[in-house]
Amino acid sequence: MYNNENFDSATRKLFEDKNIAFVATLMKDGSPQITPVWIDIEGDSILVNTAMGRVKQKNIEKDPRIAISVVDRNNPYHMVSVRGEVTEQITGQVAEDHIDKMAKKYLDKDKYPLRTEGEQRILLKVTPKKVAVM
Repeated sequence: MYNNENFDSATRKLFEDKNIAFVATLMKDGSPQITPVWIDIEGDSILVNTAMGRVKQKNIEKDPRIAISVVDRNNPYHMVSVRGEVTEQITGQVAEDHIDKMAKKYLDKDKYPLRTEGEQRILLKVTPKKVAVM
């Protein structure tokens, strides 16, 4: 375990590859809520794309603390767990373009095919505080 915000290349690859991440946020009553998500990394920030009004997005509004776990789909003994905070929430075209980027990465589709009418995407930018790598 190390407590800096820099990821080595092997750890960074976990976020760059097609691995599914599990994101935990805190409900109003303090209980944990966990969701599998597509994941991305930019610099030393982890990016989670979701839609406005989803449980994790509403939870972050109340408490920005977040935990993320990613397991290598090709080697379940290679994993990373991150505890941090959502330090920025980005909406608009940036979030829309990012979900298309994730659709290309995970589905090999140029456009995110699961959009619903009126859905507004939001990009959660996570600043890591503690990182554990196995």
